[in-house]
This record gives sequence, structure tokens and C-alpha cells, in this order.
Amino acid sequence: MSFIVTRSDLLAPQKAQVDKLMPYLVQVLRAALGSVGQGVRLGNVHCVSAKRGWWTSQIKDEIRERGGGVWLVGKVNVGKSNLFECIFPKMGAEDCSRIPPTAIRTPNLPSHGPHGKSARHPGPHAAGKSQFFDPQRAMGDVLLPPPQPEKRFPTMPTVSHVPGTTASPIRIPFGGGKGEVIDLPGLARGSLEEYVLSQHRSDLVMRQRIKPVQYVIKPGQSLLISGLVRITPSTPGITVLAYPFVPLTAHVTSTEKAIAINTQTHSSGVPTIAKPGIGQKMALAGSFQLQWDVTKQRAGPLTSSSAAGLSVNALPFVVLAVDILIEGCGWVELTAQLYNIRLGQGAAILPKDIKRIHLDFASKISDGHFGARKVWRNYLPRLKYHNPAVSMTVNRSQDQAGPATLTIFYASPHDSSTSSPSSAAPSSSTTSITSTSDHTPFERAETISMKHRHESQILSDLLNLTKATPIVASPEEEAELQALADERKRSEADRARNAAYTEQKRQEKALLDQARGAIGAA
Repeated sequence: MSFIVTRSDLLAPQKAQVDKLMPYLVQVLRAALGSVGQGVRLGNVHCVSAKRGWWTSQIKDEIRERGGGVWLVGKVNVGKSNLFECIFPKMGAEDCSRIPPTAIRTPNLPSHGPHGKSARHPGPHAAGKSQFFDPQRAMGDVLLPPPQPEKRFPTMPTVSHVPGTTASPIRIPFGGGKGEVIDLPGLARGSLEEYVLSQHRSDLVMRQRIKPVQYVIKPGQSLLISGLVRITPSTPGITVLAYPFVPLTAHVTSTEKAIAINTQTHSSGVPTIAKPGIGQKMALAGSFQLQWDVTKQRAGPLTSSSAAGLSVNALPFVVLAVDILIEGCGWVELTAQLYNIRLGQGAAILPKDIKRIHLDFASKISDGHFGARKVWRNYLPRLKYHNPAVSMTVNRSQDQAGPATLTIFYASPHDSSTSSPSSAAPSSSTTSITSTSDHTPFERAETISMKHRHESQILSDLLNLTKATPIVASPEEEAELQALADERKRSEADRARNAAYTEQKRQEKALLDQARGAIGAA
């Protein structure tokens, strides 16, 4: 059995770039196979493109050499019929001249005998047997249609973006009875298209490589895709960059508005392809962590040997990424650059008995809520990075006159979950669905007032109250951080110099245009 990844030209514009993704694709396939995939030898994974002709000739040669039955099994709209036409080993003129015009030749495929054991039909050169036979009699009660007559230019499966074009199996023999290729109807995908307006169902199919647009999702915002899919960052205080590789319209708006549009409780001018009345069926599809470290790929000249030449581990930030698949439609690439996430104020390790930290403050900084916002934006991401098992929730209310508090919840002595380092990290929230009362009666809670206080004072009280251990940078890290700061100063000076040069050229051009206009008028 071979695994074939079709339409690989949608992954990258060049074949060499797709080939570099093969280790990652094999890793994803092995993870999808579960425990069985750990012991499977995956040397038969092919990444092809029927449109660009990538690796199709190699598969065609393998089919011609091996013979037998070749079954194409996959979901609808994955490009099986298009791949069929590219990998089918067509016969030459000499081979076709040896085939009687009225004969139908079938390959020597295994069938089941009367006792369930594997048996083979007689080969074309069996003594006393005709090399041509009736396929209907040979198949018995197998649910397959008869194959086409073997000819030089057989009728290929219809290639269409409409799902379900291949309604029944299509059998085309090749090689003078050596084998046949069978295109099966596509397996059903997920039920996403059932919730899409009929006139927009064809829009779900990606027909060409998408040139993604960068969307900036700030805290309190969500990415809405055609009113059907909503992606909301749950970690407080970070900005996420989204790159949708989908043939649909994306839009960034506030999370409250995105939820209202997604659940169809609010009408707006945002384009949507969702059917009316499906808002009640909208539910959480899952929470996905930014788990892939792409700092080196995203750092640019900072890690280049010809520029700053800094080590990735010395950078005061990390860039994490994850790809979220929308089955049958595409995927969305999410990245987040977490500045000063390893070191700096707020980088500390909390004791194991702390279960949750909850912040409650107003959405605007007026009336004494400025310090709470600074803690949320600057310190909480570092604290979450070093304490992933501690749930950190935020409630941003509209009550500017209300309190601004930070509440620390301690686990019960009988709660064994805090002693398990492998327990999953609780999700965080920036909506008003959480409150300080959402805890068991066995927890001990302590509260810090944040109203009309500087963020450094709030952080100091938090560290002293919890007896947290601050993360201190080593001398080597301090030296590399200083080198990075010097590089930033040089970059700012270069930008200022380039801006001045551009402005000077602009003024010279304006004076020259003015002089040319005066000469023309004279």
C-alpha cells in the first residue's frame, strides 16, 4: 500500500520546496495512524502534483512494472481522477496491435476460493486455457463493473471540481492483461458543506495555490472566515498573525461581534456563506496550542551569520506556530511572536500548589485600570510561558467604576492534580465567562488590588505573596541581549537615515517638477 499526497503544488510553488516538507508529512501521517503507525515502515509515501507533473512519471513506471490491481482510494475532491489520468500506463501502438478488437482482457487478480483461501485466475499463458475470458463470469458476485476493452486511448474518469463525479468504480486494464487501474468513488468528507449555502459549496474547494494575506489578531479580537469558522486566541495579552490558505473570505473583528455573527444572533455586513438557522449548532471544535518553534525561520537577519549572528536561544523572544486544518477547504497558519517571553519582568516559576490566577478589570485604562492592563499585556504572557499548567483567566468588563483585582487560587491539599506534571494546561480566557467564584469550595483564594497602582507594584505583590522564583538571566544571556539592543539602535539609526534620504529625494523631485511646469507655462 502506498500513501499519495495529491495536489502538492498547493503547498509550495516549487518542487524542491515540497520535497523538503516530506519529513513533516511522514510525521503527520504516522501520528494520524496512531499506535499502529509507530511500527509501520513509511517508505512508500509520495507527494505528487498531477497539474505540475511532480513525481507522476515515477509512480507510472512503478505501476507498469509491478502490474496487478491498482486501487485509488481517497475522499472526494482530492484529485484522484486527475491523478488517474497522469499515472495510467498507456499502451504503445505495438501492444495495441496484438489485442483482438473485440476481446476484453483482465489481469490475473486474486480472488477468494470456496474455502476463503486466496486463489488466482489462470494466467494468459496457462496450458489449454484461453487468455481471454468473460469478466462477468470471472468476477462472480464481486460488486465491480466490467473493465473497458483494452485500447491505446481508453476513456478516462471525468475530472471535475463537483464532488461525486465518479459515481461507480472505473476499471481500465493495461499492459496486455498485466494489470488494471481502478478509480473508486470518493469517500465522504466531513459535514462542513452541509452547513453552507448551496450556491457557495463549490467555493470550499481550493483550485489553485492561495497567496495568503496576513491578518493581525490583537487581544480581544477573532478571525472570522466567511461567517462559518471562528478562530479566537485564548492566551491573554498576545498578538497572533494569521495566514489563511483557504478559498474563502477572512475578516478580523472583535470577539464579541465574531461570536454574534458565528451564532447568527447579530446581522452585519460581513460576508457569510453559512445557511440560516445553523447558529445553534455552532460549537467548539477544539483548542490548539502553538507548539512549533519557528523562531529561526522568522528571526531574519538576527540569526544570520552575515548580520547579527545571534543564537536562537539568546533571543529575548520566541516565535511559535501551528497550522489548523479546515477539512476539504484548506488550512490557517497561526504564528505568535512572544517578546521577552523567556526573560524580563514576570518571568518566574510559581509554586505547585497554585492552581489558577484570575484578573478582573475594565476594558479601558481610565479610572485607575492602567496598571491592570499593563500586567495583562506585559507580565502575564511571561508568567504563563514558565507555568503552562496554571490556568490564567481574564475578565475585562465594561464597568470602569468597578474594582481591578488579581485573585490567586491555591489547590486543595487533597487535590492530586497539582502533583502530576503531565496534566494538561487549562485553557485561558479573555471573555466575561469566567469569574473569581468559579472555583471549588476547598480552594484558598487571595486577592491583590490593582486599581490606581503601577504594574511593577502589582507584580512585586504577586511574587511576594506566592513566593515565586524569578528567572535570572546568565552573564552570557545578558551579553547577547545587550548585543541585540545595540543592533536595534543601529537599525533605528539606519531607518532614520533612509527616511531622511527618501524625504530629500522627494523634495528634489517636487522642485524639479515645479521648475519643469514653470518652463512649460513660459
